Amino acid sequence: MSPCVVIIPAGGSGSRFGGPVPKQFSLLGGIPLLHHTLRIFDAHPRISRIYPVLSAPPEALGLDWPFSSERVQPLACAGPTRAQTVLAALQTLQTLHAPDTWVLVHDAARPCLSRTALDHLIQTLQEDPLGGLLAIPLNDTLKRQDDHTCVAATLDRTGLWAAQTPQMFRLGSLFEALRAHPAATDESSALEAAGYAPRLVMGESTNLKVTWPADLRLAQAILEVRHAHRSGI
Repeated sequence: MSPCVVIIPAGGSGSRFGGPVPKQFSLLGGIPLLHHTLRIFDAHPRISRIYPVLSAPPEALGLDWPFSSERVQPLACAGPTRAQTVLAALQTLQTLHAPDTWVLVHDAARPCLSRTALDHLIQTLQEDPLGGLLAIPLNDTLKRQDDHTCVAATLDRTGLWAAQTPQMFRLGSLFEALRAHPAATDESSALEAAGYAPRLVMGESTNLKVTWPADLRLAQAILEVRHAHRSGI
């Protein structure tokens, strides 16, 4: 299998989250949320490098950076959008890795990705010509609101999935797709706009994205249950 590297966009301000620091540096169990996310990939034998993408070097941001793994190499090239951040990182990676290298792009604010889900993604896509993403089918009934925050319509959820991360594609094709479609909201949509059909890989509902302060408590509960399970408590 081709090598696997990880890009973690981590330069956002987390405006919806609020708080004194960007949400990716908020403490989760006494540890920055981003560090939980980095640990997931640093513990996986198929991952050769992990690139958190910041707006500036950690020391310039005044951040404590105790994560000392040699596989974790921060990049200071984050842009104003996710697509621009990932594209800038890919431009750097082109000088370091071959075009067929698998690139897994993962949200900094998804600290509960399980080893099982990560294994499933890599194993499912390792021979795929394009790549794909973790996602889960929508279970809730969907409503569209009107201008007065009332229900305007109930939507058919048949065949609808909620996209998650990681999203896993070849370095060369992902770079070209994002360069051609810089307004893409995620990596899959850039490949879709380029005419490809990324593969949907079943994810897990516990792979939540921390968006609001209350989500930190839910993430903490998920991690505590997993720790207790591994410890046989």
